Amino acid sequence: MGIALGLIELKSLARGLQVADSCLKAAPVTVKIRTTCPGKSLIAVSGEISAVQSAVAHGVTSGGVTVIASLVLGNLHPGVWPALAGVVPGETKGALGVIETFSVTAAIKAADTAAKAAIIELRDIRPAYGLGGKGVVILTGSVGAVQAAVDAATLPLKEEGELVDAVVIPSPHPEVWEQLA
Repeated sequence: MGIALGLIELKSLARGLQVADSCLKAAPVTVKIRTTCPGKSLIAVSGEISAVQSAVAHGVTSGGVTVIASLVLGNLHPGVWPALAGVVPGETKGALGVIETFSVTAAIKAADTAAKAAIIELRDIRPAYGLGGKGVVILTGSVGAVQAAVDAATLPLKEEGELVDAVVIPSPHPEVWEQLA
């Protein structure tokens, strides 16, 4: 049984601390608080699925009108956490996929969907730092795998109105790889 991840994205830094407290008091979970741009906060809740569901429900209630989005992902792909921590080192060959979303929550959901859809490597999930509240997912692999992963992740994003753009670059120039390091 995999770990579950819950996310609550808020348009208030102060309310983010209150929501984190509410989540921690509601269930036995681990909570990480991240500030994002412009002046937003992201509460990441992890643990067993039922505990995460309960904590997120309490957090959303506590957050009220400051909640931008929330979600719970059960059985999280193991590549999501390292990618959230920063660029995952890997080979600088193959295709490059980039998915840009209107929210951090959507980017993390897209990364999980992409990683489960094809054999790719999640290199980075950039949550809104200097991106005006957007999120970016960077992934690599064979051209076919990257295309399949991007297609799988962008379909629900389009339906939800969360997709800014997505590209697959079959053979990026070496300087493009250097910019990602």
